[in-house]
Amino acid sequence: MLARNAEPRRPHSFTSSQGAAEEPQNFRTVQSNAAVTGVTLYRLAAAAGVGSALILLVNAAKRSSLIPTTDLTQLLAPLAEILALGLVTGLFLAFGRRAGLFGTIAFVINFVALASLEGVEVVINLVFSKLPLTTIIDLRAGPLGLVLVISSLLFLIGTLAFVISLAVGRGVPRIPLALYFIGAVPIALRAFVPEWALDLGLVVLAIAIAWLAGWLWVRASAIDEFWRERVTTPTAQIDAPIAR
Repeated sequence: MLARNAEPRRPHSFTSSQGAAEEPQNFRTVQSNAAVTGVTLYRLAAAAGVGSALILLVNAAKRSSLIPTTDLTQLLAPLAEILALGLVTGLFLAFGRRAGLFGTIAFVINFVALASLEGVEVVINLVFSKLPLTTIIDLRAGPLGLVLVISSLLFLIGTLAFVISLAVGRGVPRIPLALYFIGAVPIALRAFVPEWALDLGLVVLAIAIAWLAGWLWVRASAIDEFWRERVTTPTAQIDAPIAR
């Protein structure tokens, strides 16, 4: 009788031990999927940055008359800011958020500034290019001119704040960050600088963006591992991935 009562418990014990053995495996699978997602996100942001850099170079070549101005080059010009938004978001998620509230505010300002600059590029490349000079002067003298100035100044302030937040967050190479801000200055002040300065700013900014994008692509796995360690050991002091 005792043997008969004890027998049904065996399958239950076997099932429990089997479930316990499967739990770590399931956890590792979820963790692995999360890691792949994080690395993919950073590399998508890096790819967007490379695209933005290439379009900036096309813009510089077009403005310098190295290549002809066509409908295609005019349509491509505003895409530089759209793709740059992807890189900026990736850099913020990788390191900008380490700067705390300041990093978040800097990211938001820079994101809004880039979005507004997108509107500026649309107006300049797709609207002004089809209008006579007198009409453009009249439009710049009105509210549109004020909006263009505000967007440019917001871009300058947002860029400076974002660069500082990345520097404070540590881990991002300092040279491309400096080049990023240097290249952004003549673009933000395009109404007050000569054409050659604006063209040079586009090239410098393209170099900085390509540098940061390449660095983000190469370091994507290390950055993702860093943040997963921060989640699993929140009280531990973990240094940022070394900038290379």
